[in-house]
Amino acid sequence: MPAVLGFEGSANKIGVGVVRDGKVLANPRRTYVTPPGTGFLPGDTARHHRAVILDLLQEALTEAGLTSEDIDCIAYTKGPGMGAPLVSVAVVARTVAQLWNKPLLGVNHCIGHIEMGRLITGATNPTVLYVSGGNTQVIAYSEHRYRIFGETIDIAVGNCLDRFARVLKISNDPSPGYNIEQMAKRGKKLVELPYTVKGMDVSFSGILSFIEDVAQRMLATGECTPEDLCFSLQETVFAMLVEITERAMAHCGSQEALIVGGVGCNVRLQEMMETMCQERGARLFATDERFCIDNGAMIAQAGWEMFQAGHRTPLSESGITQRYRTDEVEVTWRD
Repeated sequence: MPAVLGFEGSANKIGVGVVRDGKVLANPRRTYVTPPGTGFLPGDTARHHRAVILDLLQEALTEAGLTSEDIDCIAYTKGPGMGAPLVSVAVVARTVAQLWNKPLLGVNHCIGHIEMGRLITGATNPTVLYVSGGNTQVIAYSEHRYRIFGETIDIAVGNCLDRFARVLKISNDPSPGYNIEQMAKRGKKLVELPYTVKGMDVSFSGILSFIEDVAQRMLATGECTPEDLCFSLQETVFAMLVEITERAMAHCGSQEALIVGGVGCNVRLQEMMETMCQERGARLFATDERFCIDNGAMIAQAGWEMFQAGHRTPLSESGITQRYRTDEVEVTWRD
């Protein structure tokens, strides 16, 4: 019964998780929160991660009731993500692996989300909508690869939400997306925003540019409220995501849809996806914020699958890469 320790720190979340044979034994996490109207810079984020990662490691082992001798493998996020935070976590993972004399595994962040979603929900072969601050992709598995059927051609949906929050000076605590979601529930007017779907791909930069250009004027003249803009943004960008997911499901003949990534815990997105799935006679699978948002257990779970399939990352190849596509990974652990 292998136990895998996973380190995740590709953006402003830092997490350490422990997974043993499909069971999450521990999954503590910390978030680097910046003031309203600001984002998180790579250097500052890396300093935050370095300050808390060893405490998280001890917390994870204590919560799991394990010692270093009980861990069979160390997994870490190889990429994609922000360079400085990725390096900070990779250095700790490499050091721990050498000190404890354990094999090391570099994990694709996107694959971590997918494998955690499959584990938690029990979905067998879903079409995956992967939505986060750094990635927006529609994915399906075929012939030992997670194939990308559609994606953003500019910025990720989570990045669009984050930057929208900066325009309106919405708090980053606990996250911009969560606060937008709560404000959207009080919105009553649908403001027409650019809707850009190009085949299987989507674009969010036009929506963001439009809001940056007109938001303050519309708010000042009383044309709409901040809540109306939050409501309108969610309805528009989520409709775009549902459209391309449904098209991928039709192409694949899929009867399952799985939402993963930090934006995936948005209840309104889940509701819109559920409506689409019901109309197709399909099932929707989604998780809550414990597993949608970046966490160490997802890296541990993907690492567990890779470990069981015989994967190992030599120390000489244990660097990081900010660009690491989902379809670059050979998925040898699935049929």
